[in-house]
Amino acid sequence: EADALVGKRTDVGDAHDRYANIETAFLLSRLERYDGIAVLATNLRQNLDAAFLRRFEYIIDFPEPGTAERAAIWRRHIPASAPLAGDVDLQALAEQYPIPGALIRNAALSAAFLAAADGAPGPGGAGCRNITRVHLRRAVLAEYEKAGRACPV
Repeated sequence: EADALVGKRTDVGDAHDRYANIETAFLLSRLERYDGIAVLATNLRQNLDAAFLRRFEYIIDFPEPGTAERAAIWRRHIPASAPLAGDVDLQALAEQYPIPGALIRNAALSAAFLAAADGAPGPGGAGCRNITRVHLRRAVLAEYEKAGRACPV
């Protein structure tokens, strides 16, 4: 996370602030002397120090996936062999919840764990549980909460 490494400098209020600012200045000087390629990533661009932004040759924004991309990500993380209940519509999930791929992955995994813990036998036999729309919704809501985002539904 680039924002943790090259975050904005702050007013010095105590020794911790002073040392954090010294570290940032050190990184700035090292970046100016570095002759290679440095790739940094963040989803908190507004927290990057302006001095670093001026030194970057390229800044590439990756927008959150659209509905079609989200549906593809859901399908990738919930394979066709997964025991899905009949009420699951991955396209509807993609339309209803505008979230990035990492949260989709987390929600898919969480929904599988919720289903396994739920106890409703699925088509795969003993120990296999159907992943339902309710499991997926609970998992998505948990991801919204963890990310500090307002859930649209």
